[in-house]
Amino acid sequence: MIRTTHPVTLDQGDLDITVDLHGEKGHPFLLLHGGGGPQTVAPFAQLLSEQRPARVFAPVHPGFDGTARPDWLTDVTTLAQAYIRLLDVLGLEDVAVVGNSIGGWIAAEIAALGSDRITSVTLVNAVGIDVPGHPVVDTFPLTPVELSRLSFHDPSKFRFDPSALSDEQRAVMAGNRAALQMYSGPDDMADPTLRERLAKARVPTLVAWGESDQIVDADYGRAYAAAIPDARYELLPDTGHMPQVETPGQLMPVVWDFADAHATNRPTD
Repeated sequence: MIRTTHPVTLDQGDLDITVDLHGEKGHPFLLLHGGGGPQTVAPFAQLLSEQRPARVFAPVHPGFDGTARPDWLTDVTTLAQAYIRLLDVLGLEDVAVVGNSIGGWIAAEIAALGSDRITSVTLVNAVGIDVPGHPVVDTFPLTPVELSRLSFHDPSKFRFDPSALSDEQRAVMAGNRAALQMYSGPDDMADPTLRERLAKARVPTLVAWGESDQIVDADYGRAYAAAIPDARYELLPDTGHMPQVETPGQLMPVVWDFADAHATNRPTD
């Protein structure tokens, strides 16, 4: 893995984006992490780059992992605009965008905004839309044990002891939490305008959903797919809110096959 920083410029101002790159050649992926931070996608990014001809660009959302977030960057739409600009800076084409949880929300915003550099979008247990009767669970007041119980099909495999954290790790987690709260906005992890804007999206989109997710349930995922023209919905059994963590072997072919099917320049090795 190589970590680099890239300056981008938006109308609002200048921004430095930290990017972890996994793999040296192959189909380019933009992999967007959720509220748990970059570590929730890093092993999957490495696996994807090792098992498939893929280069995986995994940006760190500004404010996470100790990175700087300018005061004007407070919402997911602006962050999505920044990542589209990042693709310009990196000179990438034929990009497959994949996002989990709030990373899926960012990916959905990218789909709504559109870019000629992107050939597919995969939303993995994404938040971001308002679905009556299926609210996104407010995770901020939950203990780690409670959050794990709602997030995983088998939480016993993902026990977490916060008392084992160092002071530095606690500080990073606090920063991640503050950034997540900023990006989540006033509407409970949703943008009331997103569904309407997604109706105009034209990029091929897959909505992949862990069936056991109790943060955003399977019907929420179905509503997400219904909001996007011609989107495909795929239910993933025996996995929860973060399939890339819990069942990466199951998610891998789903993500790769969809990206490969819509690629304009398929790798030859």
